[in-house]
Amino acid sequence: MPARASECAAPAPRLVLDTNTVLALWHFDDPVLAPLARIIETAQVTLGSRDDALAELRCVLAYPRFAIPAARQADIVDRYQARLHPPVMAGVNCALPLCRDPDDQKFLEIACEQAATHLLTRDRLLLKLGRHRLLRGAFRIMTPEHFQNLPRTASVANRNGLMP
Repeated sequence: MPARASECAAPAPRLVLDTNTVLALWHFDDPVLAPLARIIETAQVTLGSRDDALAELRCVLAYPRFAIPAARQADIVDRYQARLHPPVMAGVNCALPLCRDPDDQKFLEIACEQAATHLLTRDRLLLKLGRHRLLRGAFRIMTPEHFQNLPRTASVANRNGLMP
């Protein structure tokens, strides 16, 4: 009996977003990232995170320079958390490069631990690590702008090792 198309469909790309990407999407409503916001809202991707990344988000939202009221902070965290999927533990012990900013190391770990296909960031240090040999075949690090412009089939092909 032939398989139905839905049974053959590749899984949705799994993303890890760094804190600044979350802020750009849910606080600043960056119009440049409107395509990514639609991709997330229409469940074309799944999102992964971890408690320490959520704690960092809460801390950053509370910075006085942002002057975000407490209710708005809670709303941003709630809206983001509502889109998170339960961890898909890869069961793999990834050898990860060390990020020069220790606060960003957790995003590499989350991407590895949760079998992410992509880590989205605008952070130069993390983007530079995207070329590191230890990450080849694990997940890609790229800007949210780059990801949202990928053909959807390309991100799935990458997860299967078919793209550079």
